[in-house]
Amino acid sequence: MFKICAHQFRQAFFSPRLYLALILGCTIQIISISFEKGKIHGIIGRNGSGKTVLIKTICGLIHPDQGKVIVDGKVIGKDVDFPESIGAIIEAPGFLPSVSAFRNLSYLASLRGRIGRDEIRAAISFVGLDPDDKKAVGKYSLGMKQRLGLAQAIMEDPDILLLDEPMNGLDNSGVSEMRNYLLQLREKGKTILLISHSIEDINTLCDTVHEMDHGVLTEKEHISSECLDHNLKN
Repeated sequence: MFKICAHQFRQAFFSPRLYLALILGCTIQIISISFEKGKIHGIIGRNGSGKTVLIKTICGLIHPDQGKVIVDGKVIGKDVDFPESIGAIIEAPGFLPSVSAFRNLSYLASLRGRIGRDEIRAAISFVGLDPDDKKAVGKYSLGMKQRLGLAQAIMEDPDILLLDEPMNGLDNSGVSEMRNYLLQLREKGKTILLISHSIEDINTLCDTVHEMDHGVLTEKEHISSECLDHNLKN
């Protein structure tokens, strides 16, 4: 379980190569919320409402001005700089365009040295890609890059997954397969935070739903398509 306690977060940009703490004046306010282990928790809200900022804060990429984020009993930014068992897709996945999927994930895996070739190959295969494919990632479709993003997120077998619009760029078949991957991960006991603009994704996958509105996160009992459309357009 992880928990977010009261709270104000200032928004920052994220670059694949550099973290820039650029204050934009966006404030998120949360009144102590917990996400239960082994479930998929949906987060909805219009563009600019603070959803991605929340994900970055949980990852330790942004530090709260007040309050704290607790993951597995450890305060992020105090006890540890980053959560120890989190995988994430934040906005569009960024990879080296001139090398293969396997080499991209191998470079990332070498940063912490926790896994080897077998785990990397298994993650790539899990999302429906070929670990032996030599094609440069720069030639991948957006949907293939999304799959590779999920492979990157799961390759170290984290307990928590933070996924920002993981269905972007996928066709209907790809969306169905991605949903199946997420359900399989839930069955394995993973805790998943899913940001999605799709009512079908939310209703099909999520055990709980929270709405971000002007920086305020609240739990919702039920989300209708009309409600979600209104939230995204206003």
